[in-house]
Amino acid sequence: MTEFVDLLKQISGLLWGWPALILIAGTGIYLTIRLTFLPIRRLGFGFRQIVAPATGVGTIGAGAALATSLSATIGTGNSVGVATAIHSGGPGALVWMWLIALVGMATKYAEAVLAVHYREKDSLGQYVGGPMYYIRKGLGENWAWLALLFAVFGMFAGFGIGNTVQANSVAHGLNDSFGVPTWATGLTLAVLVGLVVLGGMKRIAKVATFIVPFMALTYLLAGLFVLADHASALPAAIALCFNDAFTGTAAAGGFAGAAVKEAIRFGMARGIFSNEAGLGSAPIAHASAHTDHPARQGSIAMLGTFIDTIVVCSVTGLAIVATGAWTSGEEGAPLSALAFSSTFGTLGNAVVACGLAVFAFTTLLGWSLYSERCTQYLFGDKALLPFRIVWVLVVPVGAIVGLDLVWALADIMNILMAVPNLIALLLLAPVVVRLSNEFFKTNG
Repeated sequence: MTEFVDLLKQISGLLWGWPALILIAGTGIYLTIRLTFLPIRRLGFGFRQIVAPATGVGTIGAGAALATSLSATIGTGNSVGVATAIHSGGPGALVWMWLIALVGMATKYAEAVLAVHYREKDSLGQYVGGPMYYIRKGLGENWAWLALLFAVFGMFAGFGIGNTVQANSVAHGLNDSFGVPTWATGLTLAVLVGLVVLGGMKRIAKVATFIVPFMALTYLLAGLFVLADHASALPAAIALCFNDAFTGTAAAGGFAGAAVKEAIRFGMARGIFSNEAGLGSAPIAHASAHTDHPARQGSIAMLGTFIDTIVVCSVTGLAIVATGAWTSGEEGAPLSALAFSSTFGTLGNAVVACGLAVFAFTTLLGWSLYSERCTQYLFGDKALLPFRIVWVLVVPVGAIVGLDLVWALADIMNILMAVPNLIALLLLAPVVVRLSNEFFKTNG
């Protein structure tokens, strides 16, 4: 089994290597240029749409769709992922996270535009959509096999990165910080997740709308407090990030040093892992939104990448650099905890552990929807209830078992679901441009 896991890790490393990063980044750059930098130009418009009155038809509110997608994206990547990127690529990795997010906004915008444009109603009267629908309906029945592949990869990826991995992260984090038995965390999580997931999409959206803003704001305030406490070191920290992004980072303290290519690779990879632009997950939530035009919801969807990476990841990353924690040799959650502990003392570890627990819980909810929609596409509406029951039952299993195999499989499934989605985005770019021009011609 160990040899098999090692083989999967090698495959995962190969799939998530430079070709995948170039494909994802290249798609974002291409869409950004085709849309004449629309996501950056229309950022203010997007934020105004969150509080605008509901328009059009849909299953959940436009803002609720954003909250649901953020519930899946704001997670371990915002703390552990950022720390891993800086540990492996140096402070310069943070700049490459920002750059991949800026072009990723165009990717997320295009995904949502297509998801709403090609969505349909299921037998329960709910609006459903996502890459599997815009591949089949946008590219034609000859591409139905590609839509099928996306759904299969998305269904299995959900049980990996969206379920067992999250449950395991919470269970072991609480066990390390507070001594809570992993089985107890697993059972508690299963009950809480079941209370939400068994109620379907509307309940998931309702809970996400309540928890996500509170969760993100609390974490941001804690991070900003750390930055304020180290305000004098902040200008030098920002300068260091930009300098090292293009020159590499010399060894310092427990940091072994990193070349420019490592800053680029780890910054881009962890950024994509965090904001999921290009994976095809978020448009599944946005397809159900109340809206009168695909471009309006696209303007809201792109905010997910901005909030996740440009805002939340930046606070974590700058805290790690400004406090000097990045030279400690620590990595992952302990590195983030060390940065927060510089201000909060022994409470720093608790802040990060509790933050990760809430992040992982909401990720369990958001990814349950993504995986459910893929399952529904493959097996029909009759599969909805059995899927939800299985999803809840798998949670405590993930909390107590070793996850080397699951992590490797989840990483592979994630990139495999991205490929069909990216192909569709590139081929359907003219549709996105046409719909965008049509909408903004009459909406300023």
